[in-house]
Amino acid sequence: MYQIQNVTEDILWIGASDRRLSRFENLFPVPSGVSYNSYLIKDEKTVIFDTADVTVAEQYAENLKAALDGRKPDYLVILHVEPDHCSQLLNVLNAYPDITLVSSAKAIQMLDQFFPELNGKCERITVKEGDTLETGKHVFRFIAAPMVHWPEVLFAYDETAKILFSADAFGTFGAIDGSIFADTYDYEKVYLDDARRYYANIVGKYGAQVQAALKKAANLDIRMICSLHGPVWRKDLGYLLDKYQLWSTYTAETEDYAVIYGSLYGNTASAAEAAAALIAQKSEKHVTVFDASGTDVSYLIAEIFRAKNIVLFCPTYNAALYPPIEALLNDLLAIGIRNRIFFLGENGSWAPMSAKLMRTKLEGLKDCTICDTVLTIKGALHDTEALETFTDAVTAM
Repeated sequence: MYQIQNVTEDILWIGASDRRLSRFENLFPVPSGVSYNSYLIKDEKTVIFDTADVTVAEQYAENLKAALDGRKPDYLVILHVEPDHCSQLLNVLNAYPDITLVSSAKAIQMLDQFFPELNGKCERITVKEGDTLETGKHVFRFIAAPMVHWPEVLFAYDETAKILFSADAFGTFGAIDGSIFADTYDYEKVYLDDARRYYANIVGKYGAQVQAALKKAANLDIRMICSLHGPVWRKDLGYLLDKYQLWSTYTAETEDYAVIYGSLYGNTASAAEAAAALIAQKSEKHVTVFDASGTDVSYLIAEIFRAKNIVLFCPTYNAALYPPIEALLNDLLAIGIRNRIFFLGENGSWAPMSAKLMRTKLEGLKDCTICDTVLTIKGALHDTEALETFTDAVTAM
């Protein structure tokens, strides 16, 4: 059965949700699934914006056919070439061979890399920043958004409906439940954590490029945002834009503390939990605690985007770092997190050295502070005075 919904009277959502997918990009857990959004504009000219992932191919084809209702599409606009959005390109072209493909020059190059059989298959229009596509009532102005989060990305601003088609920007993990609109949900409860985790892990490296895109968007009268993942925004746009302003400048949302530990036998975990309790008591701030071995690193990265103060407990393992903590630090370096305060606890039964190794990695981050006071444990924590000194230092900064 087809699943289509109206964004406006003549703009339809024709995407699909995948609730069976366990990992997005075969990497990030998506327990709530994910949506792949595509849009159809039924004007004097009929336009498809992007397609969908191969996992929802049949549902997408059914939605597109029902939404067209006998019409033949004139244009297929590809804003983003990533396969979860363009995998159905050839199927659309085969079904509608007279369609014209519209995309950036870089997108055309990348599409030929994915689909060598595309060459000569259809008419193409190459667009760039400032170019427009007029479909009758609607005028779509293209905005270059390179590295948000691929180099070919375009946004499209509908000057008539005041809608920003934002490619992957402003997207989120999570399937769409019943309605495509964010304002039908308690967004903070249903989507915010997944939106943060999506941004931090997928777009987080490209803060400067997101800032450039936000500056362009600030000059537009935007009344609705249609992303390629997650719900459509038509209300409280300032809330979403404020989050992106924080995330893209690596500014913490709160002064909270995140305690993240690795532990082989439970002794480092016990010390981390004891420290977390004292930090909460002394700071009167919210403290979250995570076991790096049992928590996918994408959740840890998202939490570090949220909280200002990061407390890391790590055992020394084969004269090196415990692998889950090392993996987290490597991800932080790859993303380039900034503006955080780090506190270090280490454990080592005979030669604790993980604090030094963590510090060496963390010093590769810009605009971050690493507290000099380290909690060193040899086997198990019994020194309450050392714990008091450490947590005093943590809460004093």
